[in-house]
Amino acid sequence: MIVIDNTIISEDLLEKQFVCNLDKCKGACCVEGESGAPLQQDEIEVMEKAYEKVKPYMMADGIKTIEEFGKWVIDSDGDFVTPLVGGKGRCAYVFFDSGIAKCAFEKAHKEGKINFQKPVSCHLYPVRITEHKEYDAVNYNKWDVCSPACINGKKLGVPVFQFVKTALIRKYGLDWFKQLEGAAKYAEDTIAEKK
Repeated sequence: MIVIDNTIISEDLLEKQFVCNLDKCKGACCVEGESGAPLQQDEIEVMEKAYEKVKPYMMADGIKTIEEFGKWVIDSDGDFVTPLVGGKGRCAYVFFDSGIAKCAFEKAHKEGKINFQKPVSCHLYPVRITEHKEYDAVNYNKWDVCSPACINGKKLGVPVFQFVKTALIRKYGLDWFKQLEGAAKYAEDTIAEKK
């Protein structure tokens, strides 16, 4: 474990490799699972305000889901999450581009319609953060649907924390990320010395 400020980080972020391979997985993390994408309290208001600009990029059943259940819901664990079409599987904010699941928020952001890129939990994936009273647990979430990303990451030699660098900086700041890079360098040097 690595401790930086009020975070406890799993060494898996340094040791495992990961680079999304959308041609292989087709964005499965956006269409599979028991619950929607976790949302932070401050993201809810931003998403509500941005919705009308995001709506043109959404699919009809996603819009219907939002109209019926709201722009966010509370899951069985009591967490704020994005709604799922039919209550399971696909996020209501997903659309498909050449068979690949993509985020309507991200599309609207790329086209300059909104400032919000997408929920930070989506931006961070495969990293998941569990907030505790005293600290955040920052972990790598291994999921079978992401096996093409693990293969790709190993081939390219990209550790998880580098793959999600921009998202980690968005969440915790540049100074925090530089400390994590320092921890990774120290671990790398220590392994090299033992050889």
